[in-house]
Amino acid sequence: MPQRRQGFGGTETQIRGAAVFFRIAAYATGVMLLLLVVEMVLKYAFNLIAYAGGTMLRTGEANVFTLAEPGMVVDAFNVSIAVLIVHGWLYVVYLLATFMLWSRMRWDLKQLILIALGGVVPFLSFVMEKKVHQQVVEELQKNPQQLRRY
Repeated sequence: MPQRRQGFGGTETQIRGAAVFFRIAAYATGVMLLLLVVEMVLKYAFNLIAYAGGTMLRTGEANVFTLAEPGMVVDAFNVSIAVLIVHGWLYVVYLLATFMLWSRMRWDLKQLILIALGGVVPFLSFVMEKKVHQQVVEELQKNPQQLRRY
């Protein structure tokens, strides 16, 4: 870890709050990314879409939840599309949380890019969250004199 040349970009409470927000965003994004991977495998390997509700086209039976070929369920909620949308928006929140923590910690641009990539590689958001959390705690403990006190 390089020597700190400048102070932090906030008080200890602000930095710890940004770290908690980042932790929540990292876990939420990681879970949704894993669901997205499952959805992509189902869609492109097996030609299956997840549906909730609706009616099965061939049998006319009511549906609670099913995996079916596209167009085989009518009047249903497309869970696969919901996973795509929710992951996309959670990644935006993850990027916001990353930027907030990065700017408070005054890390370099390389650190921002590495943390941001945590939301697009499966399982990496969990790894990055742990690493970033440890780094925040260590830097706060090693440099208490550089914290803002307003």
